[in-house]
Amino acid sequence: MKNFLVTFVLILIASLTYGQEKYLIYFKDKGIEPGETLSKSATLYKQALDNLTEHAVERRRKNMGDEIITYEDLPLREDYITELESNGIKIVHKLTWFNAVSAYVNDDQLIGVKNLPFVKKTEAVKKFQYKKEKAPENNLRKEIPENNLKKGSSPNSGFDYGNSFDQLELCDIPIVHSKGITGEGVILGLLDTGFDWQDHEALINTDVIAEYDFVFNDSVTANEPEDPSGQHNHGTSVMSEVGGFKDGTLIGASFGSSFLLAKTEYVPTETHVEEDNYAAALIWMENYGVDVTSSSLGYSEFDDSVFSYTYEDMDGQTTIVTQACELAFDRGVVTITSAGNEGANSWHFITAPADGFNTIAIGAVTPDNVVTSFSSRGPTFDGRIKPDILTQGTQVFAANASGFTNYTSNFGGTSAAAPLACGIAGLLLSAHPHLTNVQVRDILLKTADNSSTPNNDRGYGLASAQNAINYPNLQFVNDSYKMHKFFINDIAINPSTVKLNYSIEGGVFQQVDMSFDGNLRYNYIFPDLSNNQFLEFYFTYSDSSGGNYREPVSSNYGQLVLDAEPEENNIPSDFILSQNYPNPFNSQTKIIFEASSNENVQLIVYNIIGQKVKELFNGVSNIGKNTVYWDGTDDFGRNVSSGIYFYTLKSQEKRLSKKMVLLK
Repeated sequence: MKNFLVTFVLILIASLTYGQEKYLIYFKDKGIEPGETLSKSATLYKQALDNLTEHAVERRRKNMGDEIITYEDLPLREDYITELESNGIKIVHKLTWFNAVSAYVNDDQLIGVKNLPFVKKTEAVKKFQYKKEKAPENNLRKEIPENNLKKGSSPNSGFDYGNSFDQLELCDIPIVHSKGITGEGVILGLLDTGFDWQDHEALINTDVIAEYDFVFNDSVTANEPEDPSGQHNHGTSVMSEVGGFKDGTLIGASFGSSFLLAKTEYVPTETHVEEDNYAAALIWMENYGVDVTSSSLGYSEFDDSVFSYTYEDMDGQTTIVTQACELAFDRGVVTITSAGNEGANSWHFITAPADGFNTIAIGAVTPDNVVTSFSSRGPTFDGRIKPDILTQGTQVFAANASGFTNYTSNFGGTSAAAPLACGIAGLLLSAHPHLTNVQVRDILLKTADNSSTPNNDRGYGLASAQNAINYPNLQFVNDSYKMHKFFINDIAINPSTVKLNYSIEGGVFQQVDMSFDGNLRYNYIFPDLSNNQFLEFYFTYSDSSGGNYREPVSSNYGQLVLDAEPEENNIPSDFILSQNYPNPFNSQTKIIFEASSNENVQLIVYNIIGQKVKELFNGVSNIGKNTVYWDGTDDFGRNVSSGIYFYTLKSQEKRLSKKMVLLK
């Protein structure tokens, strides 16, 4: 009877959409034009604000300041939607960020739609052919009965991780759990094939805030009658890696977090994964208040070659899914996705949305920290390093949706690596709730094991939750900068001995005491630190036995430059112009050039058509390192638009240029 019902439903769906294709229909306006000033008391503004949960508003304010509503957030014009529906067009998704809807239309309807005065353009929704991931044959393991699970525990931890211990230990997660940091207060969003979370022992107690099926537009993400039996398997395994908890069997990387679940992919080979589902899910999650999103989808080659993307489209701004991730990032969300499993085939490179400027692309390593052959490589088409970071992507232990107590130790692919990275981001935000998403991304990259020599195989390297949370960071509060520092290690630190040693703008080093909250956090509020100043610092402390320690660190968030105690300043043999950092940036970036002598030089920013934007430096260079900052304004102090810019260093004999990207 069940098989008959499934067949009937699929035939019905096919008959309703026969001769139709799904299109994105873009509107010309939202009642106001892009860039037009919108009062906070305006009805459109209030409508956009009403779509946000309190958590979403708080996250936006932390990352965006007071201007938390943009043109993209304004609601679609209902009269346009009504006009489409009156012409027999059924709307599938409303994509506010894109001022568009998706809908099934036939050829005749499409002609009519294009002639409507409020329609800007139409575009076929691209359909990705679902590819089931397979781990390499030599890594295959059979499902493990519960009574044969290997046990793994963290030192000083009350948790028994079972077979999930090794994949977490590779990224230094258990020691973070042992300090009581498990992801509380953070909302994680997962986009996948579906989630059978209420029928598995490791997931049944997970805090799921909301779930939605963007394939069939209902609130059930587990299998329904119209789904094939394996539809929710992949998403269930992914969810268990980050949110599962069954002591003695499996523990997720950030099991204390809350979750939003979106079913965006439909797995039968005769059907498709459609990019508008992904975009709609991200908008829904962001409005709901998500802090970190993670997806396992990689868009590259599509069913119809006419609609396929090419490597040239992996430029951070072309695909709908990449644009959606970047728009979510603009609103303060940490966006994470799998890099793709194309490393050993003809495509080879990362897939969308992993090509995003700020989206964190996750590559896969073996349990021995060796990059897998299938993990997609970089660079992006415009030359940026990808993947960003790595976690384990073979022999991953996860829940299996086939039964309440079933598990598998053969889950693999970069889609198995992405949820582990999502969990690390959740732990980092739980430990440091004040961090912006720019800071989170920067810290994850800077604390990975290849950060000093990033490349297009390993990116910035294997992620470490311990290193990320230990990394010092700044918070601007009450017109002052406050430093936060954790010491998660096996040293019994004497809190009264923890000292911060710092210098501002090359001045004399000062040694000050740090405040201790009685648990893990040490703080210090700088009385004399301003934005754009160069800060050098290190920490000293003693253990309970009187042993002395010193910890040099470095970081850079674009708002303020932090660096460790400086190394010797070697004099270069010629002029050197370094790549700006961060790049892309959305508030401020640092540019360093080095000079072998005192010479008259200019450092100028140009736009993509060669027009001068701003002169950053005009004078005599210092011998050695020279540091300059750009805040995205022109010579008249006006904010410039997002886009590609070039900065050029000119001396009497030299002219050096590099490209940078401003995203606002």
